Amino acid sequence: MKALAYERAHALDAFAINLVEVAEPRLRDGDLLVEVHAIGVNPGEAAIRQTRSAEPGGRVILGWEFAGVVAAVGPAAAGFAVGDRVLGTGDITRDGSWAERVAVDHRVVARMPDGLAFTDAASLPIGVLTAWESLFRDQDALPGDVGRVLVIGGAGGVGSMATQLLKATTPAFVIGTASRPESQAWTRAMGADLVVNHRGDLAGQLRAAGIDHVDLVFSTSGTSGHLEAIVEVLRPFGHLSAIDLTGPFDLGAFTGKSLSLHSEMVFSKIVTDGDVASQGRILARAAADVVAGRLRPIVTTTLEGLTADTMKVAHVLAESGRTVGKTVIQIAG
Repeated sequence: MKALAYERAHALDAFAINLVEVAEPRLRDGDLLVEVHAIGVNPGEAAIRQTRSAEPGGRVILGWEFAGVVAAVGPAAAGFAVGDRVLGTGDITRDGSWAERVAVDHRVVARMPDGLAFTDAASLPIGVLTAWESLFRDQDALPGDVGRVLVIGGAGGVGSMATQLLKATTPAFVIGTASRPESQAWTRAMGADLVVNHRGDLAGQLRAAGIDHVDLVFSTSGTSGHLEAIVEVLRPFGHLSAIDLTGPFDLGAFTGKSLSLHSEMVFSKIVTDGDVASQGRILARAAADVVAGRLRPIVTTTLEGLTADTMKVAHVLAESGRTVGKTVIQIAG
């Protein structure tokens, strides 16, 4: 089969992902073999391309956000049949979905309801799972003392889904951050009650809106650079959930306010053998909510074809820092 692969980590100006012929995926007992119809492209994958090389003689196939049709079912993959339309993620330690077919653990896959297009479905998995597990960590609910939530990076894929999930499932007052007119308009369209500029004085902007503190900050990008502002706007005993924590940084200010800190990586459950099946349930719920109109897909750019040129365009967009929503590549269907 054909797949987009590379050998050595590289920068965008030396883009070296090529369409190559590779062996068909080998199914594990709990796997599905999925014929890929559409893939979502994430900034995180661009970051991996820059830092992760293949083992000597090997190649790397990225891609952990897809929609497609089940082509084969492993003996332990209950609940699925050949021909099912599905969406899912995958396993960061295995080949991804930038290919004609992908082998994936059935527990991180959900069936697509009628009325959901492949391109729309492919825009959902990473954003939905990352946002859900960051915000509703323990009992599929916010901490009981949370009424105001600040989402830093409200126009990105994860921020877009976080705002929508909060407004669809909780009574929280949601504040999104965005710096440009188009990203601010998008963040409002996702349902944010208030939009502020993360390039400005966050605390000052909130005070001007009559808000002296927030209860939870969900930071999707630039967390290290925003830490001082985050601590300032959080109330004592408040919560920070972040998906891009990089160190070192000083946690002393967190201690002074007794703040809680939660990091999130969407593949943690599958690589640690946690409650993997919860991810399939979350995706199934989100897909149903989209069809019912409670959530909206976030695809804003659709590219055509599994080609090196198409993927390069997607990575240029991903690394620009100026996109809203999600870039999706349609492969078939």
